[in-house]
Amino acid sequence: MKLERYLDILSKSIWVFLCNSGSCNGCDIEIVASLTPRYDIERFGMKLVGTPRHADVLLVTGPVTKFMASKLKRIYAQMPDPKVVIAVGNCAASGDVFYKSYNLEGPVDNVIPVDVYVHGCPPRPEAIIEGAVKAILKLEKMKEELKKAGAPK
Repeated sequence: MKLERYLDILSKSIWVFLCNSGSCNGCDIEIVASLTPRYDIERFGMKLVGTPRHADVLLVTGPVTKFMASKLKRIYAQMPDPKVVIAVGNCAASGDVFYKSYNLEGPVDNVIPVDVYVHGCPPRPEAIIEGAVKAILKLEKMKEELKKAGAPK
């Protein structure tokens, strides 16, 4: 299916906040690669923002360390509703090779709810883009449900 077909349903660009909760930076490098002209995720209306208060989507990389658990909860609480969380990489999804580490709270879904998982170590930019499209579709579904319920945008 064509990516552009799904993205014509958007009423505005999707703004994304990136949080590294303890990763090795492999996933972060692939996220940055998805922003380069080769993959150019921004052509689909996705933009990284510097504050969670403006974000629609939270991209989380790495397993959640004990130090980052409270900060990740605070970041999630600052995001306006509706919001979607994407766990990028095997560490964010399951803890991967670090799952028994003394310093981890565990995968991201042990700390905040996760809507979309992007697996890989590190995941390819194509997989990150596919996960972003899934997040966009989920976000649009949430917005439609809010409209049906009569809530303001």
